[in-house]
Amino acid sequence: MTEETPVATAEAGGSAEIAFQRRGALAEIALTRPKALNSLSLDMIRHMDPKLADWSGDGDVRAVLVRGEGEKAFCAGGDVRAVYDAGPADTDLRRRFFAEEYTLNRRIHACEKPYIALIDGITMGGGVGISVHGSHRVAGDRTMVAMPETAIGFFPDVGTTWVLSRLPGELGMYMALTGARLKAADALYTGMATHYVPSEQVPAVTDALASASFAGDARAAVDGVLADFAGDPGPAPLAEHREAIDRCFAAESVEGILAALDAEGSEWAASTAATLRQRSPSSMKVTFAAIRAAAGRDFDSAIRTEYRLSQAMTARADFFEGVRAVLVDKDNAPAWNPARLEDVTDAEIARCFDPLDVPDLTFAD
Repeated sequence: MTEETPVATAEAGGSAEIAFQRRGALAEIALTRPKALNSLSLDMIRHMDPKLADWSGDGDVRAVLVRGEGEKAFCAGGDVRAVYDAGPADTDLRRRFFAEEYTLNRRIHACEKPYIALIDGITMGGGVGISVHGSHRVAGDRTMVAMPETAIGFFPDVGTTWVLSRLPGELGMYMALTGARLKAADALYTGMATHYVPSEQVPAVTDALASASFAGDARAAVDGVLADFAGDPGPAPLAEHREAIDRCFAAESVEGILAALDAEGSEWAASTAATLRQRSPSSMKVTFAAIRAAAGRDFDSAIRTEYRLSQAMTARADFFEGVRAVLVDKDNAPAWNPARLEDVTDAEIARCFDPLDVPDLTFAD
């Protein structure tokens, strides 16, 4: 049942990059950096986290919705360019940015109220972090979900080692290492999205949620609204390769995955192997170890490990070279160091997981 859509009321605490409003029992977050593809800045994090904390304790708020302005992106990622621009000497920014971003990711994960992310557009990196941990992720025709960090000398973070390690079969390892870009059907197939709604219907979904009756179970109310709009995105292309993904990406090492892909003999396997050979060898080995480790850990333990890794990886030359090649000069020709998987030692990877010389990530519940 729905009622007349309540009038939107702006809430204090926003900025030029993020806005908050209330419509009845629905609290809304709008990412307002469309020219920057709504990339998540430290300023946005610092506004969003306390607001979500307030709403979590407000009995009048029954559900939270987050969306990105513009037609291109929900959120194209965290603002790693700012970390790059600050340079390797600025350890303070690296610590603050990732600690505060991961704290926000954890708050979304712990949110007991329905948290609906309208991921109708580019959703990568930090954008996955502010969507995948919520209860509802609504994909549209413009959706493109990816964790492309191995292409910039980093690793899939924002709590996604925990998420990816729990996807069916080896889909998570496949996504983590390749940075595969999923459209709506594949996002649903993997579990990165929970619903599909045609793009032209997304604004109507927002209005319907704002006017929904939350008198009973809030999650059931959200489920009911989304069921009214849900469509069929068609077959998932990944399903065609699922057996090969599970077979190849179950190997005991990155080298083993590449050997398995080479042995497959298919065009898909050859293309996938070629993609991996373009990624940072160090990043792939760290990512492999992090995904495997997260499978046996709870969320808090996994994201604390990610914090250690964030500090180790952003201190390495591959991170600055990867960001330069992909985001700054855009020549897509990074010179990785080491350049070969066989030159990345187990000891080197293990050091990335070592305790920091500063306190580990902590949470004030």
